[in-house]
Amino acid sequence: MARLQASPPRTRRGRLSHSGDFDRVLRQGRSHAGRELVLHVFPRPTDGPRRLGLSVSRKVGGAVERNRVKRLLREAFMREGERLPAGVDVVLVARRDIRDLAEREGLKGVRGLLAELVSRVDGASGADGAEDSVAAGSQERTS
Repeated sequence: MARLQASPPRTRRGRLSHSGDFDRVLRQGRSHAGRELVLHVFPRPTDGPRRLGLSVSRKVGGAVERNRVKRLLREAFMREGERLPAGVDVVLVARRDIRDLAEREGLKGVRGLLAELVSRVDGASGADGAEDSVAAGSQERTS
């Protein structure tokens, strides 16, 4: 029986794994903050895959909660990160309140939060079908 693959394979190339890379993004990159999450973005001089680093401290919870939050952040980034320009390094810093959001709304809530932060980044493309709660109740404007 063939195994279905839910998402593209995760590779080491798509991750920030050296402390120097994290430091560069955090110190020289631009940040966009929400109540539950901070998005740091730093454009690399060479194009290549978008690379993701995660920082989820013990303030978020125990190991089980932190790992669940990290899984949700990785999955949300795989979907929403496509809107970022190629060749950027991204660090997501989870704040304490993200645990409550993850428990309440799961991937949908985390993805919506990340979509909002990504939309603030210079060079990010428009929404790709992610739910936009603000636009849901508004009427479309015609010229």
